[in-house]
Amino acid sequence: MKMTKKDLVKRIHEQTGLPATRISDIVETLLETVKESLEQGDAVKISRFGQFVVKKKRERPGRNPQTGESMVIPARSVLTFKPSNMLRDRVNRRS
Repeated sequence: MKMTKKDLVKRIHEQTGLPATRISDIVETLLETVKESLEQGDAVKISRFGQFVVKKKRERPGRNPQTGESMVIPARSVLTFKPSNMLRDRVNRRS
């Protein structure tokens, strides 16, 4: 089951008793701050959780799989996430 932003706000509200509207504002601000940092190409590291990194991919040759025609795949940015060792261990214990 996936967790949505609404589910996250609800869980925090249940654990803290803070007003859901205030929690929603905080979550929105947090996510917007992370997005802005990533847009600028900065990494975002959250201790004991993981690190979001924007990697640059260079232009490279490729092939259209439907036609077999050669083409150039343009340069682009790719967002990656590397979980912390603590998070990786917790996830692996559940499997």
